[in-house]
Amino acid sequence: MSKLGIIGGSGLYNIEGLSNEKWIKVKTPWGEPSDQILEAKFAKQSFCFMPRHGRGHLISPSNINFRANIDALKQRGVTDIISVSAVGSLKEELEPGKFVIIDQFIDRTFARKKTFFDNEIVAHVSMAHPTSKSLMDACESSIKKLKIPFQRGGTYVAMEGPQFSSLAESQLYRSWKADVIGMTNMPEAKLAREAEIRYASISMVTDYDCWHPDHENVDVQQVIKVLLENASKAKDMIKDIIENYTKYVDDKDPATKCLDIAIITDPKKRTKKTIKKLATIAGRVLKK
Repeated sequence: MSKLGIIGGSGLYNIEGLSNEKWIKVKTPWGEPSDQILEAKFAKQSFCFMPRHGRGHLISPSNINFRANIDALKQRGVTDIISVSAVGSLKEELEPGKFVIIDQFIDRTFARKKTFFDNEIVAHVSMAHPTSKSLMDACESSIKKLKIPFQRGGTYVAMEGPQFSSLAESQLYRSWKADVIGMTNMPEAKLAREAEIRYASISMVTDYDCWHPDHENVDVQQVIKVLLENASKAKDMIKDIIENYTKYVDDKDPATKCLDIAIITDPKKRTKKTIKKLATIAGRVLKK
């Protein structure tokens, strides 16, 4: 049984037209999630929503407890995550207002916990293809239906933040042929893979970072203006995806059983304490 989880940032905290709305507090062995989880229905489909920065945007990117967020969503039965976030553009043709369906990441973050397997039990999951093709198909279908300008496929550079890039950094990332830059999709995507949750990322372009000669300074007010314009489109997109995504679910996706070949630690060395901590994330394989 599949269940969709949405992780959203600024501008997405209130989605109209939902029913059976209930905010649920979830405890995790990794600490407190960003917020309670909204469980609701749209078009008879149940889903979960996690406010990435907390309602009111209280949590800086570096301080998001990504492990707790993913664990909490999996506790609530989430099998598929669609992440929606604001980004800066690194390419002329990706103008503010355009959506990008991400298929690759470059992780430049350095101050975050990036794995569930950091103590006693070691696992190495593949991140060669970090996003789910089937979820990308679902996103593309909804975006096309709503006539939102978009690009399918793109590389997301995840920077630490909370400061925006220097000009030298922005030019470096452009030389790598990356498409967009943001602060929140890593280690989110890595942890979703470790949790065997299918993952897709939709980036909403708000600015040209600082490389563009006509847009040299990234201004928060300018970003918020475009963000709010994007938000109404994103909400419509999310509702359409919730209604239709089950048509695209692929149980053979590489994420679904990736832990079968990822855990390297000798079973005799695994303590009950660590197995219990990983129960939500890896209970399927650790119970064997």
